[in-house]
Amino acid sequence: MAVWQDLHHLPAYGLLQQLALRPYDLTAPGAISEARLATYTCRQAGFELLYAMQRVDEAVIAALQQLADQSGAVERFLEMKKGAVANRLDGYESENRQVLHTACRDIFSDQPLCPAATVQAREQLAKLQEFLAELDSAQLTNEQGELFTDLLHIGIGGSDLGPRALYLALAAYRLPGRRVHFISNVDPDDAAAVLEGLDLSRTLVNVVSKSGITLETLTNEELVRAAFQRAGLDPARHFVAVTGQGSPMDNPARYLRSFYMFDYIGGRYSVTSMVGAVMLSFALGYDAFRQVLQGAQAFDVAAEERDIRRNIPLLLALLGIWNRNFLGCDSLAILPYSQALVRFTAHLQQCDMESNGKSITRQGATVSYPTGPIVWGEPGTNGQHAFYQLIHQGTTVVPVEFIGFRRSQFGEDMLIQGTTSHEKLLANLLAQSLALAVGRPHDNPNRFFAGNRPSSVLLADCLTPYTMGGLLALYEAKIVFQGFIWNINSFDQEGVQLGKLLATRLLQHFGGLRLGDANSGLQDSLGWSLLKAAGLIDIKIANKAEQE
Repeated sequence: MAVWQDLHHLPAYGLLQQLALRPYDLTAPGAISEARLATYTCRQAGFELLYAMQRVDEAVIAALQQLADQSGAVERFLEMKKGAVANRLDGYESENRQVLHTACRDIFSDQPLCPAATVQAREQLAKLQEFLAELDSAQLTNEQGELFTDLLHIGIGGSDLGPRALYLALAAYRLPGRRVHFISNVDPDDAAAVLEGLDLSRTLVNVVSKSGITLETLTNEELVRAAFQRAGLDPARHFVAVTGQGSPMDNPARYLRSFYMFDYIGGRYSVTSMVGAVMLSFALGYDAFRQVLQGAQAFDVAAEERDIRRNIPLLLALLGIWNRNFLGCDSLAILPYSQALVRFTAHLQQCDMESNGKSITRQGATVSYPTGPIVWGEPGTNGQHAFYQLIHQGTTVVPVEFIGFRRSQFGEDMLIQGTTSHEKLLANLLAQSLALAVGRPHDNPNRFFAGNRPSSVLLADCLTPYTMGGLLALYEAKIVFQGFIWNINSFDQEGVQLGKLLATRLLQHFGGLRLGDANSGLQDSLGWSLLKAAGLIDIKIANKAEQE
């Protein structure tokens, strides 16, 4: 394995800087031709990436290939899959862990790249399959002998965003009589709204926390347990846990089952582990979840291709680096033209920004170039009537990744004014990409579109469990590739820890005042003053405490 190098030390960096001085002009006459559209299309694992609307030409693509080769991105991806300790910083305290979310999907291989992790994944899937069989056969029922119809999934961050995104994306494939609900926010109104009207007697609760001590998750769990107890139900007969082996939640006295998640799978990469498996298998059935895993594995393997023209995740990663580091674009909009993907961009926002929102290299030095972009978006066509104005005519150039499907999930459609609804959806998707690229000259400045705003279009036939797994793994690989090329650690998340620490100190003040111990907190701290300024503690009590 080559020595890690910063992006600007790679030989291709200077070449790309020179090419970025005169990027391809999408607005020039004939710039978007049939030949260009055919040439700048990458097909892989059931997807097509149309990238003719990016500001690249043959020279740029060749230089991006050099960048991929010189950074060793694919080699590092393979080493990661084989069990290399990829979550680390050289010379500094860090998590120092393997990164093996791909092992969850390698269960179909006769020769898995990291056999020990794949064995663990298979063991957990076998436990899950047995649990589901007991539910389906009515061996496991509620106190009245009735089948469970609902599952309440409690988690936060990676234990919520990805699983929720996939459940919503695949709702069309839900088993009859099965529903899933989610509680993530520690805001008690979230739990209250979800619990309202829910038949708890026929509800399972899936609590997800690797450490078993996640504050928001445990708080919400206790709120839900209290609701079961008020209803005269024994929580131990309704609750299951997804947690680390040996954690406080690995407790058969409190949970029907405990399914294990492992340190080598980060939260935002954990959808295909037990974090998502329990909920998705309950909702869709075990076979459908296996299809998700198969689709993901297809892209885990496809991402090993070294030719960027034949590797969609690597190509997307490099186009993103071209826009971010050489064309100066700070933001990325991911816009799925599928209502089923209503929360998928939110998942990618976490996966990308928590992974690559880093300002130090793997050697602990401050980076001298931009890293992860701001990721955001909403489904089309709704977004067209909201924020597309800025994308087309605003002062900030926002590259776009469109996602679309040739067929709808339900197949329920009709001709209205000569075309179907799904045809209207796809026409809008392609029109937006074209409009961003070519723009429109106009004597009226209000109706002038500058164009040269880059976009890609990612297409598949239909959003199925298999396709969803592929889409998930595609973006995971893209994010990992970018982190490797930027020479940053995409697998830790120290950025959330300071806020947690300060919140704990503020909670000490709340708890101390409630117990009548005015001195239990740190009254001379900034937190004490902040609570007073926000009107969250009684000023008289606070002043008395300070005097004492």
